[in-house]
Amino acid sequence: MVSTTSTTSARNGTWRNWGGTVSVRPAREVTPASVDELADAVRRAAEDGLPVKAVGTGHSFTSIAATEGLLVRPQLLTGIRRIDREAGTVTVEAGTPLKRLNAALAREGLSLTNMGDIMEQTVSGAASTGTHGTGRESASIAAQIKGLELVTADGAVLTCSEKENPDVFAAARIGLGALGIVTAITFAVEPLFLLNAREEPMTFDRVCAEFDALHAENEHFEFYWFPHTGNTNTKRNNRSAGPERPVPPLRGWFEDEFLSNGVFQVANWVGRAAPVTIPAIAQISSRALSARTYTDIPYRVFTSPRRVRFVEMEYAVPREALVDTLRELKTMVDRSPLRVSFPVEVRTAPADDITLSTASGRESAYVAVHMFKGTPYQRYFTAAERIFTAHEGRPHWGKIHTRDAEYLSRVYPRFGEFVALRDRLDPERRFRNDYLRRVLGA
Repeated sequence: MVSTTSTTSARNGTWRNWGGTVSVRPAREVTPASVDELADAVRRAAEDGLPVKAVGTGHSFTSIAATEGLLVRPQLLTGIRRIDREAGTVTVEAGTPLKRLNAALAREGLSLTNMGDIMEQTVSGAASTGTHGTGRESASIAAQIKGLELVTADGAVLTCSEKENPDVFAAARIGLGALGIVTAITFAVEPLFLLNAREEPMTFDRVCAEFDALHAENEHFEFYWFPHTGNTNTKRNNRSAGPERPVPPLRGWFEDEFLSNGVFQVANWVGRAAPVTIPAIAQISSRALSARTYTDIPYRVFTSPRRVRFVEMEYAVPREALVDTLRELKTMVDRSPLRVSFPVEVRTAPADDITLSTASGRESAYVAVHMFKGTPYQRYFTAAERIFTAHEGRPHWGKIHTRDAEYLSRVYPRFGEFVALRDRLDPERRFRNDYLRRVLGA
């Protein structure tokens, strides 16, 4: 995923992702200005025997977008193609950043139903890797897709929806870049609405004891647990009739920029230099933000600025296994010499019908673990992954994990469907790379 901003770099022909976990030097790059130009570039790459990958804003921590062949940058494939108010849809070019889409929709009095917690990614990168928010009835970006256009391995342009090429539609909404290069997405949208956000501290034991009720009683519930403490910060978002009452600008800057980014950055620098200080810093961090309530349009509630760089692992476990998973994670951290300066993020999603969605066929809860960029993360992530996989966890496709096709075929009932479709659409593996070889098989 590559950015129109500075979230990725390409010095000396080397492409690097936002988290600093991936770097690659492609044989050549192309920035197509039209679908026809992209299709022609794919055909030329085939003639030269080069693999092809498209990149967005680099927010995947895995090498899902890496290639030593042809690197496609989509920053000219941006903008809204059309809005169909009667059908309740918007069709947008694949390289459009979510933040531009959200702002454009708001100007039109429209909104996506749900979104993730940042909006730097391109729409195609976010959808293709399974980016999600939290929700009782809605969560993932991909589950809001009504139609897709993609360039396949032979340079053809294929469109799909529930009625047109439905087998492709079932898989390509979260296609991992393995089925083709997405060039446009049609999303379901609805009239702009207001969300009331209620943020407040809560003990770890209480949030675990009341989790089922908190999930059932709120349209969108999430929380952050601070390792080395018994504290969490919770967030409940529910639709509101208004009036609109956003966070006052000064308080928003102080809490969301100064504390959550500036002070948190410094705290992580201190923790990286002197890990022994991390438990004390965690106690302070977990109490730094006070309770607050505000009402605003969706993207100003769902998303927030994340300027402190990190690496991340996230797994989806069956929702009924969440509390056990969290308690095991806390016990592991408490009994280990690990020093973890970043909070653990917990969200939920309803079951969906997307072939390789982490919520495919089951209600899911997401547990995301993070470490500050530049801090050794392998021991923590390895121990966490052992807990997640014991509960048949499914790793986020864009975040650090070590799972392979043999494991993934066991936890995804429709895994074989996806592989068979890939065999049909890309028999020569034009869109191959090492990551796809590991997670989908040779």
